[in-house]
Amino acid sequence: MEPYAKEELLACCIARLIGDARHVAVGAASPIPATGVFLSKFLHNRTLRISLLHKRSGNAFTEGSRELFDLAGQGRIDVFFLGGAQIDGAANINLVQAEGRRFPGSFGSAFMYFAAGRTILFREEHSRRVLVPRVEFISAPGWSAPEVERRGGPQALLTGKALFLWQKKARRFCLQSVHPGGSLDEIKADTGFEFDYPPRVKKTPGPAAEELACLRGPVRSAITENYPAFGRRVWPARGTA
Repeated sequence: MEPYAKEELLACCIARLIGDARHVAVGAASPIPATGVFLSKFLHNRTLRISLLHKRSGNAFTEGSRELFDLAGQGRIDVFFLGGAQIDGAANINLVQAEGRRFPGSFGSAFMYFAAGRTILFREEHSRRVLVPRVEFISAPGWSAPEVERRGGPQALLTGKALFLWQKKARRFCLQSVHPGGSLDEIKADTGFEFDYPPRVKKTPGPAAEELACLRGPVRSAITENYPAFGRRVWPARGTA
């Protein structure tokens, strides 16, 4: 298999999770999720609408996040991405405070977690500092009681070491695959919450030749236009066009 960057592997995971979504919104400072979304569009789903929220030219909104929330409330955002300073085993996220440090805050994360059809939790760092038994502050809850109106919720948790799928009935994550070079024991050691896993844990499939060609062609062009520093860092040194 041709060598690939870690960012390319993570983008492929995201593209596979997106599936047949019609509209995906990507928040600020999220180049890897954006890469996966563009890969999905160019390789599988050419009618996919992408709203990049990190800069004005990345979306068609004229009133900023107000329109994003309106679309989500109407059920017109199929996939959204959330991360956090902390994420726990109940899929709760913390964007407010951890280990005595304050962060920018939750903004609309709780609303989007409820209103978007599916949310992919993404955090490249995989450690007990981030993946905790219980978040210190719940910015957005991973699940709600049956009587609470909620359209969406978590679909998966993707980190730099593994992919977990959310089990709605069990309200727990299940380890889907470990990225190449890792092991189940390593994931257990680096994860602060308990999770389920099958008798035989899969390795995350690496990018196929078609995926790499797409990443290093049209996706690279789109990402470098929107996230120039990220694009230059991931691809130029690889000698691709």
